[in-house]
Amino acid sequence: MSKAGPWSFSRIKAFEQCPKQFYHEKVLKQYPFRPTEAMRYGSDFHKACEKYIGEGTPIPAKFGFIKPTLDSLNRKKGKKIVEQKLGLTADLEPCSFFAKDVWFRGIVDLAIIDEDTGTGWIIDYKTGKSAKYADKGQLELMALTIFKHYPKVTNLKAGLLFVIAKSLVKAEYEIDLQQVLWSKWLSNYAKLEKAFEVDVWNPRPSGLCRRHCQVIECPHNGAS
Repeated sequence: MSKAGPWSFSRIKAFEQCPKQFYHEKVLKQYPFRPTEAMRYGSDFHKACEKYIGEGTPIPAKFGFIKPTLDSLNRKKGKKIVEQKLGLTADLEPCSFFAKDVWFRGIVDLAIIDEDTGTGWIIDYKTGKSAKYADKGQLELMALTIFKHYPKVTNLKAGLLFVIAKSLVKAEYEIDLQQVLWSKWLSNYAKLEKAFEVDVWNPRPSGLCRRHCQVIECPHNGAS
């Protein structure tokens, strides 16, 4: 197993945003994760959707606005899979989320799988206030993972569902594009591997440095 260990969409994006911040937060673990109120809202929302579609538990009143959308998704033909944890080995073979040889990890908010037709849906709920900077990379990786875990599926429609902004950022993936898409992500992962190998973690300054980064060891941090 690589020194970089198992990765995920959020892990690779954190590294790309700033290797130095990633090093202090994810590798040295100097700064423990502290959920914000917005994060807690998002977690509660995800749990409510999971229970509604997965168990039929009524939606809490504060999330009642999403019920019509969930009902529409629930009516789609296919097996409903909620908050499923999926893993892949370095050989891109399906494995469990906590397998000893797990290389990639992903959690799908909602997947609708129709193996009879070889089609499906992937939905990722977003509780942010704007879809302006939506990143479809998460959908891409989940589609690639679903193709491995459900080999009868050859076409996936996907969407980032921004429930507050009332926006659906759509995408569609064909199994024939797997090799091309994996090439991109393997290239991104290779940069993370290289950082671990040479132990070099250069800062990547941005507008987030001064107010939104807790890594005071960095010269770009506002508290430095």
